[in-house]
Amino acid sequence: MHLKKYLLKGLHRLQKGPGYPYKELLVWYCDNTNTHGPKRIIGEGPKKKAMWFVLPLLAPPLVCWQGGLFIKPSLNWEVSVSLSIGFKTMDFPAVTICNASPFQYSKVQHLLKDLDALMEAVLGRILGPELSQVNATTALNLSIWHPTPLVFINEQNPHHPVVLDLFEDNFNGSASSSPAPGRPCSAHRCKVAMRLCSHNGTTCTFRNFRSATQAVTEWYTLQATNIFAQVPTQELVAMGYPAERLILACLFGAEPCNYRNFTPIFHPDYGNCYIFNWGMTEKVLPSANPGTEFGLKLILDMGQEDYVPFLTSTAGARLMLHEPRSYPFIKEEGIYAMAGMETSIGVLVDKLQRKGEPYSQCTKNGPDVPIQNLYSSYNTTYSIQACIRSCFQEHMIRECVCGHYLYPLPDKKKYCNNQEFPDWAHCYSALRISMAQRETCIYACKESCNDTQYKMTISMAVWPSEASEDWIFHVLSQARDQSSNITLSRKGIVKLNIYFQEFNYRTIEESAANNIVCLLSNLGGQFGFWMGGSVLCLIEFGEIIIDFVWITIIKLVALAQSVRQTRAQARYGGPPPTVAELVEAHTNFGFQPDSATPGPDVEAYPHEQNPPIPGTPPPNYDSLRLQPLDVIESDSEGDAI
Repeated sequence: MHLKKYLLKGLHRLQKGPGYPYKELLVWYCDNTNTHGPKRIIGEGPKKKAMWFVLPLLAPPLVCWQGGLFIKPSLNWEVSVSLSIGFKTMDFPAVTICNASPFQYSKVQHLLKDLDALMEAVLGRILGPELSQVNATTALNLSIWHPTPLVFINEQNPHHPVVLDLFEDNFNGSASSSPAPGRPCSAHRCKVAMRLCSHNGTTCTFRNFRSATQAVTEWYTLQATNIFAQVPTQELVAMGYPAERLILACLFGAEPCNYRNFTPIFHPDYGNCYIFNWGMTEKVLPSANPGTEFGLKLILDMGQEDYVPFLTSTAGARLMLHEPRSYPFIKEEGIYAMAGMETSIGVLVDKLQRKGEPYSQCTKNGPDVPIQNLYSSYNTTYSIQACIRSCFQEHMIRECVCGHYLYPLPDKKKYCNNQEFPDWAHCYSALRISMAQRETCIYACKESCNDTQYKMTISMAVWPSEASEDWIFHVLSQARDQSSNITLSRKGIVKLNIYFQEFNYRTIEESAANNIVCLLSNLGGQFGFWMGGSVLCLIEFGEIIIDFVWITIIKLVALAQSVRQTRAQARYGGPPPTVAELVEAHTNFGFQPDSATPGPDVEAYPHEQNPPIPGTPPPNYDSLRLQPLDVIESDSEGDAI
């Protein structure tokens, strides 16, 4: 009952409206608002009134413009970068060391015998073109040569270049004439290129080189890849440099260490590599203090006398500092340490913390990356390098039906080789230079949200000195070979010092460029600057908007009711009966309306019949009963409605 009463009162209030028209509502708002400007409109002369009417109209667009500039960074998910410097005891980085030569030549010579003989003949043809090609090809295994031979391209006539195979009298791939007699083509006259063919030689491309040295190195590496891809990994490990031969001495801080403190890993480019402080099976070692005496000291023997002559042209150690429990991509991120030198590496740490979705396309250990991580078998953390190489291997397997030797293989797949996949070199070369493949992999792979980078300061000095060379090599030879003779030489010895320069570390952190607190503060400042208002002023403005809408709705409803009543009255020909006539009709059974005086529309209805005589209505018995006061009030309010 009470709910009905309140609903009736509310409906009555809605029908009444604010109780004043538009003009009075505007005057009331200008006189009572806390916003600067509107009060001057009703309290000034005509000129100032016009000026103060225009100024408040210009302020809201300016506020909206400035507000849009502040809201845009939030909608674009922009970030700001903050740099902070901290100081604490830090974990020592993982250190990966490799020999520049992946294998010992004495152990792989039987695999490379035919390839080396062919390589010597190629060098003889390039360096001495006057040699007989028949003699150069004697006892050579040309089955290695034919799938991807090196050729000379004579471009003396740019419109008709001549292609000449090194081991054939004349291979004319795209020209119509042969070189002139007595003017043989050589490296200084012609370009050296590698011919890559597919579909049984029907489709060929040429990979040009500016330098003959680069050409023969790339060709030899490609052929060696074909050979090593057919050898099981266990045999390749046995052909590399063992840890006990590579690592002569080790010292971490004040604690001695040896090759057993290193974790072996096989890398296709560098053979056997060894990782100190990887943290896979043991606890990560902290650094006690910054400085050389608290770092890692190593003496390495590269065994340069047993390098593969055509596969490796660099002597020294390849090393990389990386985060523990991460895979070392030493070919892309590593550095060389020269033989016969002492290399000191001072380390500074940068920690990167990126915000994730939707601010940046970073991932936490790669669960949302659509590329299968082929390096997950090493149980290492995610990195964008692992993703890009896994993506390339995925494209390689899809396009070339086999995987490249330099990258891990998925299950039930094979590495490429000339015997089973004769077209793989042509396919690999095309995929290697494909921009579409690169863009696809870069788009699919994501950066890691948390990353640690090691900034290195490198210095070098000759080691050992001439004065100490004799006794140092005697001691090292005795420790390794138990020999009183010197079995080491300066050409293969590398000394490394790796240490923290200081315990200060930098944290580079991304944060939202505009959070909700800053956004509200900026918007409030602009609103106060241009209009002198606050949140309460916005509420006042919202109130007057509601009143305007309210008055408009009531006027529209009243207009609709007026139109409806006008249409209802148009149905009747004469005027409506008066109250006296209605009362007389209910009290006098024989009452007839006065028809002596015809109205203006009598002639319009000549055949209209007289209405029936109304009878006496039944009595209203409820009028004789006592009713509660609240019912009477509600009925009266309903009548008023």
